[in-house]
Amino acid sequence: MKHLLFLCSQNKLRSPTAESIFADHPGIDIDSAGLNNNAVVPLSTEQLEWEDFIIVIERTHRTRLNCKFKHSLAGKRIAVLGISDNYE
Repeated sequence: MKHLLFLCSQNKLRSPTAESIFADHPGIDIDSAGLNNNAVVPLSTEQLEWEDFIIVIERTHRTRLNCKFKHSLAGKRIAVLGISDNYE
């Protein structure tokens, strides 16, 4: 089973939405978290150890992920979706 981790800022809309879209795909286990300290589910080093592939919602999330968790990212695969936070 592959483990995918979706990341956004607050873990309120974008990463939980991605998690729910992929939740029923066979052979994939999904989790999501936020990069802000006050996120609904703040990203932990345990989540980074669990995942096989990290998917961040915006480029800025990749930058923040690298700044906060650089020591835990060696050899990790990271993709950027490029979905901006333009909600009213």
